[in-house]
Amino acid sequence: MKLFEYQAKEAFAAEGIAIPKGVLCTDAEAAARAADELGYPCVVKSQVLRGGRGKAGLIRLVKGHDEAKAYAASLFAGPFDVRSLLVEEAVDIGREIYLAITVDPEAATALVLACAEGGVEIEELARTAPEKILRERVDIDTGLLPYQARNLAYALGFDAEGAKLFVPVLEALWRVFRSKDAELAEINPLFVTKAREGKPSRLIAGDGKLSIDDNAQFRQASSEPERSRFDSDVAFEAAKDGIPYLQFDGDISLMCAGAGLTTVVYDLVNYEGGTVANYLEFGGPNYKKAVRAMELCLKNDPKVILIVTFGTIARADIMADGIAEAIAKLKPRCPIVACIRGTGEEAAVATLKAAGLEPLFDTEEAVRRAVELSRGPASNASGAKL
Repeated sequence: MKLFEYQAKEAFAAEGIAIPKGVLCTDAEAAARAADELGYPCVVKSQVLRGGRGKAGLIRLVKGHDEAKAYAASLFAGPFDVRSLLVEEAVDIGREIYLAITVDPEAATALVLACAEGGVEIEELARTAPEKILRERVDIDTGLLPYQARNLAYALGFDAEGAKLFVPVLEALWRVFRSKDAELAEINPLFVTKAREGKPSRLIAGDGKLSIDDNAQFRQASSEPERSRFDSDVAFEAAKDGIPYLQFDGDISLMCAGAGLTTVVYDLVNYEGGTVANYLEFGGPNYKKAVRAMELCLKNDPKVILIVTFGTIARADIMADGIAEAIAKLKPRCPIVACIRGTGEEAAVATLKAAGLEPLFDTEEAVRRAVELSRGPASNASGAKL
């Protein structure tokens, strides 16, 4: 689960990482008042879960009350579903650094990423000059060692005094990464402020990303889902039930087991000229949740529900039992196409037939059938001969 910038910065500050002084606001009037209190120029930042906010016009340096209020109002009224703004003091920037900790699944370690050229162009730099991005693997059990932090500091161009500033920041970011069960803890940019007379240079987290492992949310009580994180009410409801869900705007609701199979089914639907209304994870720990899964799919008013599964742990017979129960309880008005393969498949076939469905055994055939049905008028769901 991704956290908003202000939440990531709260986690950073709790571990001792400096952040700009800021105020979270939920309307344009409050944003203008906060800007007045912080002083001009200041920065108004949309709190949305997407990258490239600067390039999308969702962050701006404002220089007066009227500009702050007008810009804030335009963000709340804009197309990006902005529900809150972070108004921050401007920072006297000397240079910008990229710093992040993520997981290296191949090596089964944590991975520290750092670059002396941070900011909005880091993705382009990773593509065109990947050698400029420093990588340091960290053993999860041993943790970040002091020499690793110092080596990165010097590789980033810090002198001995600068390293004394950088090392504590990296060590604090490591604590955030571990304590928050993070998949990613990122500061981009990490500002190095200009040294002025009587005012030494500082390191300040200019922006922050924090993504928590969904499997660890039971340990992260402060990270319960909020409606503002999701692009639809259905996605929010699915998240509360622990069901992975993606919202689209097409005609066919997908109940599939596994992201890999779903990607294939999505592509097949597209190749056949169909469109997808949503993807709902019907495998893994959710294969016994057929009633709730179908209920969520039906909220999209789809023309067809396409169920495709293949697996051994997520048993086909139990999935089929759940689908039959869902049809009996929910009485869907749209057709259902089911292609369920795996453990207990023979029993699954009998159950689906008893529920009025024609079991299919080829994914491509199931997709073609679903796309064909989506082009015609919706018919009685459970009773439709598929």
